[in-house]
Amino acid sequence: MGRGFFIVLEGIDGTGKTTQAGLLAEALRTRGHQVVLTREPSDGPAGEKIRNYLKGPIRYLTADQELALFMADRREHVDAVIRPALEQGRVVISDRYYFSSAAYQGALGLDPQWIMAEHEKFKAPRPDLVFFFSLPPTMALARQGNKARQVSESPAYLEKVAAIYRTFQAPHMHHLDAAEAPREIHDKILTITLKALQESGN
Repeated sequence: MGRGFFIVLEGIDGTGKTTQAGLLAEALRTRGHQVVLTREPSDGPAGEKIRNYLKGPIRYLTADQELALFMADRREHVDAVIRPALEQGRVVISDRYYFSSAAYQGALGLDPQWIMAEHEKFKAPRPDLVFFFSLPPTMALARQGNKARQVSESPAYLEKVAAIYRTFQAPHMHHLDAAEAPREIHDKILTITLKALQESGN
């Protein structure tokens, strides 16, 4: 049994990351990997509170209060889903993780690096791979059609969020053009993932 492998997909809503997370999970399962596909906000109690809050109609929490709520959900998510699956040697694919807090609450004025450091304090597992999906916010919002807008989806705010996402740079982080065809994006993600899994011994 391997040590597990953790993959995170990030980006503003409408970039296709949820679709790609599902495609990647399916592709890895057909190749014999045990995969846990999960998301944030999680399906736990704190995650449900977050979803209700984001439905609006107004943003009434401060940036610090929002961060506290997201971190409470993330602790539950790590303890109940992510860490146990990794300890069992599974591949965990998460649609959003702490980079979302750094970008979204960072765009409200908090220091993104400080937010990242706060997650280090409770030993949130570090991803082995992170895929960032880039798309102009106006295009991302247009893709969502008539779907009800969340309180976090004004174009000006999302521009700030996207700008913070672009600052995350490391060898295990990959920035993708979400305007490309879904199949092309999937092929790129799968190629990178299979190589990384092989190198890790999973």
